[in-house]
Amino acid sequence: MPIFIDRRLNPKDRSLANRQRFLKRAREELKQNVRDEIRNRRIDEVDAEHAVPIPKRGTGEPSFDDAKNSGRRERVLVGNKQFAEGDLIPKRGQGAFGSSTPGDTASEDDFRFVLSHEEFLDLFFEDLELPDLVKLSLKEIVAFKPHRAGFTQSGAPTNINVGRTMRNSYGRRIALKRPKREDLEALEQELALLRAEPPNQAARQRIMALSEEFERLERRRRKIAYVDPVDIRFNRFEPQPLPNASAVMFCLMDVSGSMGEREKDLAKRFFVLLHLFLQRRYKRTEIVFIRHAHEAHEVDEETFFNSTQSGGTVVSTALEEMHRVIAKRYPVSEWNIYAAQASDGDNFLTDSERCIALLDGKLMRLCQYFAYVEIIDERESEIFGTTENGTSLWQAYSTVAGRWSNFQISRIAKAADIYPVFRKLFTKQPPVGKRT
Repeated sequence: MPIFIDRRLNPKDRSLANRQRFLKRAREELKQNVRDEIRNRRIDEVDAEHAVPIPKRGTGEPSFDDAKNSGRRERVLVGNKQFAEGDLIPKRGQGAFGSSTPGDTASEDDFRFVLSHEEFLDLFFEDLELPDLVKLSLKEIVAFKPHRAGFTQSGAPTNINVGRTMRNSYGRRIALKRPKREDLEALEQELALLRAEPPNQAARQRIMALSEEFERLERRRRKIAYVDPVDIRFNRFEPQPLPNASAVMFCLMDVSGSMGEREKDLAKRFFVLLHLFLQRRYKRTEIVFIRHAHEAHEVDEETFFNSTQSGGTVVSTALEEMHRVIAKRYPVSEWNIYAAQASDGDNFLTDSERCIALLDGKLMRLCQYFAYVEIIDERESEIFGTTENGTSLWQAYSTVAGRWSNFQISRIAKAADIYPVFRKLFTKQPPVGKRT
C-alpha cells in the first residue's frame, strides 16, 4: 500500500490542510471582501499580504447537532443549582454573548483572516482573463535548451569531463596504492648500478631481491589502470524550457502636456494593475511599453512608469509605433496580440481620423483584443457617464468599437473606478465572433 508524505512547509506555523479547507469554504466571501478592500487601497499595494475581515457567521466549522424542535429529551445536568424541572431556559444570544441588542452585553468583532500575497492575487484575478487567447495558432511546442546539471557515468565521448575524470582516477590510484613511475625508475637505476659493479654474494642477493620487488610492482601497476572506466565522468545536461511567449500585450500611455499629474497617476495605476494581472496569470506573455506625446517610443518598464517626459499630443504615433513593433518582432501567425491604451482624449480632430484609419485598416485585423481607457475629470463623469458625448478621440474610438467586437472603451474619473473598469474589460467572456 503506497504511503504519501506531505513535506510542504506550513506557512508561518499554521496548519496548511486546515487553512486550505477554510479558503475553499469561505472562498466566495473572501473574494467579495478582497474586491471591497482593493477599492480603498492603492493599486501598488495589491502585491502584499492583506488582512481581510470575515463576519463571525462565516467562520464556524461544519458540525452535526440534535434537531432542536423534534424528539423528547430528559437530561440530568450535573451541577445544576439554578433550574428546576419545567423551567424554560433562554437560548444563547438572547441578552447574552453575541447579542445584537443594546446594553452592557458582550459581543464579538468580525474575524480578520490574513491572506498571503499569493492567495490575495489568486482571489483577485480568479475570474479575469485575456479574451480570445487561443483563437490564433499558438506556439504550443516549448523550446528547450541543454543546461549543465552535474555529472554522469555514461554519455557521449564528446561530453567527457577530463578534470573530474582525472580527479577520480587520482583518488582511486592513491586508495589502491598503485606504484608510481618514479619508484620503478628508481629501482631500475639501482639495479643497473649493482649489475655494473663486480659480482659478489651480497650484490647478487640484493639484485635478486630488487628484481622480485620490481616485478611485483610492475604487475601491480599493470593490474591497477591509470584511468579505469569507473573513473570516467561525463557532463550531464538536462533540457530546460526557454521562455516562449505566445501572447504580447502592448501598453500605450499618453504622457503629453494635457495629461496632468492626476491623469497620469490614474493611468499608471491602471497599467500597474494590468502588469500584475499579466505576470500572475500568464507566464508566457510579453509586455511592450510605449509612451507618446507628439512622438511615440518603445521604452522599458522603469521609463514607462517613472519618466517625466511631456509635450504635445499626437495619438496616432503610438498606434504607428505599435504596428512597427508587431511587424518587426511579432508575426501574427504565431502571436496573440493585445493592446491597452490610456489617454485623456485630447487630440487633433484630423489625427483622431488618422487613428480610425490605422485601427480599421491595420491594427484591429492583427489584435485579439484592444482596450481603451479615457481619463476624465470627476466633474465630467456625470455628464459623460450617460451620453455618448466626449472628446474627438472618444468619438473616433466609439466608431471603431461599433465595428469591431474585440474593441472595448471605458472611462475612469477617480481611483475607485479603476478596479471596476478593469474587471469590465477583462472579465471572462465567450469568444468573440469571426472578424472581418
